[in-house]
Amino acid sequence: MGECVIERCPPRNLEPRLARRRAIEAMHHKGKRAHGHGDYLLRHDRIAGPVLKAALVTTGLYSKGAQNAFGPVVRDVRLEFGDLPYAFNGFRILHLSDLHIDGMDGLAETTAELLAHLSVDLCVITGDYRYEVAGPCDGVYPRMRTILGSIRARHGVMGILGNHDTAEVALGLEDLGARMLINEAAEVRLRDGALWVIGVDDPHYYGCDDLAGARTGVPKEAFQILLVHTPELYREAAAAGVALYLCGHTHGGQICLPGAQPLLFNAACPRSYARGTWRHDRMRGYTNSGLGCSMLPVRYNCPPEIAVIELARSASPIHASTAAGLQIRNPSPGSHRA
Repeated sequence: MGECVIERCPPRNLEPRLARRRAIEAMHHKGKRAHGHGDYLLRHDRIAGPVLKAALVTTGLYSKGAQNAFGPVVRDVRLEFGDLPYAFNGFRILHLSDLHIDGMDGLAETTAELLAHLSVDLCVITGDYRYEVAGPCDGVYPRMRTILGSIRARHGVMGILGNHDTAEVALGLEDLGARMLINEAAEVRLRDGALWVIGVDDPHYYGCDDLAGARTGVPKEAFQILLVHTPELYREAAAAGVALYLCGHTHGGQICLPGAQPLLFNAACPRSYARGTWRHDRMRGYTNSGLGCSMLPVRYNCPPEIAVIELARSASPIHASTAAGLQIRNPSPGSHRA
């Protein structure tokens, strides 16, 4: 595997694809109401955040939670598929999500140090680059430049928007070298094989997802990897023949009871789909616990994560088998499993 050089995308006009999101953003400015699956926490975090912080400070738990938030772990996940093109056996995908990168000073540098040691074939980022849900995004770009500059991926970086992001973020990240998929698909070719990466806009808060439109031009028999910010499109994706569904949004709960049981995960999906590997019908899914934090920069029993997903071709003709392995690596003294 050659070392990564993140190549800048040829200039593209994303505005037609961002028009629907921009219209909904304008409506949000007049009154913050979701147009997707939910907005409960977005409407209440200004109250819940300070109350929760006061409770954690009072109980002496806040400082531990803040320390936990700066210790990403690297999770190695191997997934087997009966119909994976032979050329992609062993194909490694770096999956990042929910960076909220302007919310915690130093997180970009800590993450970049870990990413520099990972050699992969493709990097995908499933949304939420900024911490706040309103206001400027200027703090995102220098930190994302640090992150993107550390990624070693032969086929570059592809990303989608999350519910914390604005349309402007897509333009800014393309300028930094990422290929932002706004209800569209991109083909990845390797020797005599190909797979398709499909990216849809946020279904949770904006309701801008268009899976059918995003799949336009994708061959019916193609091996499809879907990038969605949340797990909430699992039914539609499985019905469309998606092989692998990659998402985030839930933060794995972020604040969990012992045994990694989340108190909340803010997504309209089965609880088992809110973290790690899962399966719906013949489709496999992976929900990333995210790198950053929302509401408060704390984590309990749910460390921030960097996922490296290895695709493997199984002998079984079944569309997707169970996960063949899950391993947590602690590649630096700052990483932990708390």
